[in-house]
Amino acid sequence: MKKVMTGALIAAAVGFTGVGGATAAQGSQPEPARQDCRTYSSVTECGQPELTQKQQECVTAATQQGMTERRATVECRAFN
Repeated sequence: MKKVMTGALIAAAVGFTGVGGATAAQGSQPEPARQDCRTYSSVTECGQPELTQKQQECVTAATQQGMTERRATVECRAFN
């Protein structure tokens, strides 16, 4: 009787290992590339947005006053 139970436990352990191996193989797939997104003043921008001349002037003025270029780009695009 003990041999039967031991065999069943080994079979169960092999079954679980097989399932875990399949899961591990799926988890090794590369993740999709992340976008360069940022949010300021409840406005989110991803990538490098195209700016009008007026918006670019706003960015230049804001960075001269100490704002980061990334933040200035988002805020000037949103509010100008």
